[in-house]
Amino acid sequence: MNTAVRPSLDLREIQGNIIKAYSRLGFPKARYVFLRITDGERGRGFLSRLIPLITSSAPWAPANRSDPSKSPPPVAINVAFTFEGLRRLGVPQASLQTFPAEFAMGMRGRSQILGDDGPSAPDKWDPIWTQAERVHVFVAINGADASHIEQAYAQVCEQMDQSGGAELLRGHRGEQGASDSYQEASALFVDGAATPREHFGYVDGISNPFFYGSLTDSASVIGGGKVTSGDIETEQGWEPLETGEFVLGYRDEAGEYPEAPEPAPLAANGTFLVYRKLHENVHSFDQYLEHVGTEFPGGKEGLAAKFAGRWRNGAPLVTAPTEAAADELAADWAAAKLAIAAARDPQARAAAKRRFAAVNTKFVAYDYTTDPSGARCPFGSHMRRVNPRAALEFGVSGAFQRPDALSNRRRILRRGLPYGSSEGQRSDDGNHGIIFMVLGASIRRQFEFVQQQWINYGNDFRLGNDKDPLLGNHPSTAQSKHEGRMLIESDPARSDPPFFCSKLPRFVETRGGDYFFVPGITALHMIADGIVDPT
Repeated sequence: MNTAVRPSLDLREIQGNIIKAYSRLGFPKARYVFLRITDGERGRGFLSRLIPLITSSAPWAPANRSDPSKSPPPVAINVAFTFEGLRRLGVPQASLQTFPAEFAMGMRGRSQILGDDGPSAPDKWDPIWTQAERVHVFVAINGADASHIEQAYAQVCEQMDQSGGAELLRGHRGEQGASDSYQEASALFVDGAATPREHFGYVDGISNPFFYGSLTDSASVIGGGKVTSGDIETEQGWEPLETGEFVLGYRDEAGEYPEAPEPAPLAANGTFLVYRKLHENVHSFDQYLEHVGTEFPGGKEGLAAKFAGRWRNGAPLVTAPTEAAADELAADWAAAKLAIAAARDPQARAAAKRRFAAVNTKFVAYDYTTDPSGARCPFGSHMRRVNPRAALEFGVSGAFQRPDALSNRRRILRRGLPYGSSEGQRSDDGNHGIIFMVLGASIRRQFEFVQQQWINYGNDFRLGNDKDPLLGNHPSTAQSKHEGRMLIESDPARSDPPFFCSKLPRFVETRGGDYFFVPGITALHMIADGIVDPT
């Protein structure tokens, strides 16, 4: 355990999308805008105008507090830059050379490592990611409703028009193949209320890594932090992850400062962001569940749960191995959340929060030591791959300082929202999927490792070349369009044979994206003023 004194975070210096998960803070809608810098000096002028609009990570007080200036804003605006964008804005070459190689190459240059081939290959991406004029600036606008987002968008465009030096890039594939000038994203709404589900029907975003400096409730360390003891159902069994896994300028899980650009003020309180537009083939998914689900003992919902490691209502297979148990747990979870909203006084609200925390532990406070054979949650399921917890020890005790040491260096902050609609006719065509964003101190060590080694390769899980059933780039051959496979392990205590899923199609296809640097507020001023000094 690293016992070094940890510096406190100046949240006013950190952009808001790093610390705040906006979709959980009443912002179910977003508009993602991408720009090209046409003139460096004027582009810096535009950035100077944009900085006062940027949302920091400073805490928001409830709207009924006496100080309205600390109340939640109607929208949140954040900005990030590609490597070429920083160059166009005049960041000196000596500083640019200190950025990680994967960031400089960009997502398109790393497509082979990421497994973006076949229908996910860069030449199949939305035009904005394939055209000669590359993306330089990413402006993200999150808000509670479309009207406030539209107002903020108009404000950003006004600043851009007045300063010059930057132009809006079109080319986002929209409805009926339209070439939109921005990417809309939104939680999926049912009966006028936002839901946490995505187009395949799974509840998403149940937990995120919890690190020193996180603004979320301290109870979020359960399941979100790192394991310190066998008491994983209480806060005493967990510890926050080190801040440097997610924010530059702080020590990471190795007790070191992560690789960062120079000079130090340019990197301080910043991070890297991965933006990926992922199209969901909902018809292929539905058809596979219908067809193979008739043969699988658990039916199509059981098969969907084995794919994900969770039931579609969010209950994990480890703590809810049957559909009935999952339904009961999900109902208790939903009721506990409603009780918090219905509480009328601080005492009742505190009691409701304690009740929710107790139920929520069953969603997040688990590892795979109770399921070493994969009988409940398959080794190849999506959740067990992307966050193996202590599973990679395969029952070996004492091999590492802590049981989840192998996975703690691969944790990622997930942001983003679904886009488009898949209601009515469930088709592979059309415009629907997820805008998937990752924040982390190292694109290579965190996102790229998980994508390459755990999603598109199975050797760490003793599964050879088998891929993540949901996100894997399942191959095709001249004989068949679908060559993916998944093994669903049997229960050693029973005589049931394992179940083999064959001919898995590619359920998710990449539609574009890139790598971005998210500077701290001081670094934004340095870039805008042209005073980045690498010496």
